[in-house]
Amino acid sequence: MSRSVGAHTADPCPRCLVEQVRLGGLVSVAGRDAVGYFCALCGNSWSRPVEDDLEVYDTVRADLPDRTLYGTVRQVDDDRVQVRDTSGGRLLWVARWRIILY
Repeated sequence: MSRSVGAHTADPCPRCLVEQVRLGGLVSVAGRDAVGYFCALCGNSWSRPVEDDLEVYDTVRADLPDRTLYGTVRQVDDDRVQVRDTSGGRLLWVARWRIILY
């Protein structure tokens, strides 16, 4: 389960379950784009595939360098997604690999 930590959302490590803010990075796994994560406590690394089936009006989370944004998809391009922020209503373009479908 994720929890808020300041402007970010902290997620648990699948191995040790310690919650920490992990922004991840774009990697390739078996020839497919993925987001790779690393736990500094136990040394575990894991990945999740980049969302490739996003549609307008999907609810998403975007892990940005300065904050976590929750919102609704408004437009989808090949490598980016336009998200309407649920807290302020602003529209923001976000790299597709930073998006997590809720």
